[in-house]
Amino acid sequence: MPIADPTAAELEQLQDEAVRLTQELIRIDTSNFGGNDPETWGKGETEAADHVVAQLREVGLEPEVYESAPGRPTVVVTLPGEDRERGGLIIHGHLDVVPARAEDWSVDPFGGEIRDGMLYGRGAVDMKDMVGMMLALVRHIARTGATPPRDLRLIFFADEENGSVWGAKWLVAEHPELFEGYTEAISEVGGYSITLPEQATGEDVRAYLVQTAEKGYAWGRLRATGRAGHGSVPNDENAIVRLARAITAIDEHEFPIEYVASVRALFDGVTEITGTAWDEEDVDAFLPLLGGARQFVTGTLRDSANITQLDAGYKVNVIPQTAEAGFDVRYLPGHLDEVLDLLRELAGEHVEVVIDNLGVDTDAPREGALYDAMAAALQAEDPGSKVLPYCLSAGTDNKPLTQLGIAGYGFTPLQLPADLDFAPLFHGIDERVPVDAIRFGARVLLRLVRDC
Repeated sequence: MPIADPTAAELEQLQDEAVRLTQELIRIDTSNFGGNDPETWGKGETEAADHVVAQLREVGLEPEVYESAPGRPTVVVTLPGEDRERGGLIIHGHLDVVPARAEDWSVDPFGGEIRDGMLYGRGAVDMKDMVGMMLALVRHIARTGATPPRDLRLIFFADEENGSVWGAKWLVAEHPELFEGYTEAISEVGGYSITLPEQATGEDVRAYLVQTAEKGYAWGRLRATGRAGHGSVPNDENAIVRLARAITAIDEHEFPIEYVASVRALFDGVTEITGTAWDEEDVDAFLPLLGGARQFVTGTLRDSANITQLDAGYKVNVIPQTAEAGFDVRYLPGHLDEVLDLLRELAGEHVEVVIDNLGVDTDAPREGALYDAMAAALQAEDPGSKVLPYCLSAGTDNKPLTQLGIAGYGFTPLQLPADLDFAPLFHGIDERVPVDAIRFGARVLLRLVRDC
């Protein structure tokens, strides 16, 4: 039978479970320390994956587990739809989180504590809140015996915080059959609200930002080579010096501002709501209107290249033959080749640019049945609100799926307080999410799955 409107008791259970499951997942430390060596991984996602599997089996579902490497399981569960001829929908989230130092936090980062209506913990917004909503949603559908309108596949990925190497990238490469027949996907980071002053009414209005595009990334190393030698002897081929010159040249380069289509659509939408026009020559005056999304949006105005690591030398009186620096390049849709060419030029002839991990840029349609269904679900739960597209400066597991022709959106629906500076909470200290926002998101996701 189709998904029906929930009873009051069913709706309360859905919302309560979304919060409970988010808490339980936060309390499982899935810190991802990166690298390709299992010895550096930490605990991995096994305990969290086992918990997800148990929650699914409790309501009669039989998930599949795909382990790319020890400690790197991904969980997949499928709900066949009424119309098997339609393209299916994937809802996905990741189980890992970035590390957190307990001494920096005001609460236990893995305690799942609720204070003043806020749920604290590593993963509260990135992205165990969405995983909790996903689990609550599928448990509700299974308990009621309902069938979604089209095939629905939920995937709980490993290793997103290390560039998806042992999670989404591995699953796409090794099990492409899991994605056959699926045309669209939703995940992080979008569907959250900012608050804008509406020109027409003079009142504040919430605008929900649906992520339709992502910058791409290139993670790698600058590898400088030179002549090894004694620390007391002059050396005009010092690898560290050559590396330092390359770093300085890259750091001092100013990438030009460019307004891609999704950014223009966002700015035009904000202007329509607020009556405040944006100026291509001076966008800084416009950005404060974006509130908690400002940092994400600012990161989408230009390409960027940041030096993130250094590795050189092994003894103070020895000039090393090589020196390396890690970098994180984020490029606008379509800019990969020109940004890498520029990086090589700035690095100079004695410094090699080594790419270790590439994440493609994404750009999904800003109109169509799914986008309309996301907007309708949000506005049904928050009447009078607006819905706008935007581009994300970070990356998600939508990237590998995009390479299979799947249109990926950021849609973790959260109704947020106007004064919450949302973007800095991602990977930040005292990461937190309003409990009511999780409850709101669970209701929106149920509407979306029912109507899309």
